[in-house]
Amino acid sequence: MKSSLLIFPLYWILASTASAFTLPDFRRALPPAPEFAPEESAIYDFEGIVALSNCSGSLVRFDDSLNTDKAMVLSNGHCTGMINPDAVIVNQTMSRSFDVLNSQAKKIGTVRGEKILYATMTKTDMSLYQVKETYQDILSKYNIPALVLGRDIPLVGDAIEVLSGYWKRGYACQIETIVDTLLEGKWTFKSSIRYSSPGCETIGGTSGSPVLAAGTRTVVAVNNTGNDGGRKCELNNPCEVDQDGTIVYKKGFSYAQQTYWIYSCRNDLGQIDLQTEGCLLPKPAGLSELLGLN
Repeated sequence: MKSSLLIFPLYWILASTASAFTLPDFRRALPPAPEFAPEESAIYDFEGIVALSNCSGSLVRFDDSLNTDKAMVLSNGHCTGMINPDAVIVNQTMSRSFDVLNSQAKKIGTVRGEKILYATMTKTDMSLYQVKETYQDILSKYNIPALVLGRDIPLVGDAIEVLSGYWKRGYACQIETIVDTLLEGKWTFKSSIRYSSPGCETIGGTSGSPVLAAGTRTVVAVNNTGNDGGRKCELNNPCEVDQDGTIVYKKGFSYAQQTYWIYSCRNDLGQIDLQTEGCLLPKPAGLSELLGLN
């Protein structure tokens, strides 16, 4: 039976203590409510999209998840709090509600998170929550199916959609480039997606929005940051660093983090296991040395 549970030994749990992150200093502070025309959201399908109190997110499943599995919600690591560099949170009990939206971006109910399965702001900016309800529970109660996490690597030129549950609006554009290294304050992200412009000028509150292959229900990335002020490598003003050290930054550049890495960390039972050979997700500090990966 496939499951979304993380498995790990006791010393991994030590990496998920409260010292790993701080609240409530979220990046990209929420701006005043912007003026969105209703038709801007009407062209998008919001089934599977959720809203957090400070961010966006989505109900997600693996392509081989069972309806009896407990459902998962995907968002950003920084939507749990500002997680310190090199810190990884695993299997941390918590309680958080997520507003479930229908296809017209209307709230129709809530699901309740019970655990942070995985969260980090190192290499990526991702949080994966386990909720109390199963996929079948949510489907039966709200008639809302989960989005599917894609296995394939997204490519430059791919058409994408970014759907924000917080603002209840969507964006459409293309993947303009894959950034080798993205620096933002003390955080470093790898293989980040930069959106083409115009089209995906995301703002605070869109953090955690799923990035979908256009016209599908397949998640290829999670929206996480953008350069709001035209400054260099600062908080809310990330900069790109290529392999020869060249730095590029520009006001309005917005980014997402790839999500296919999750599949590389599943074991033979379909569970997320950071000890899986070839796992691409960051591991708690000290674990790489323990596993002989350095």
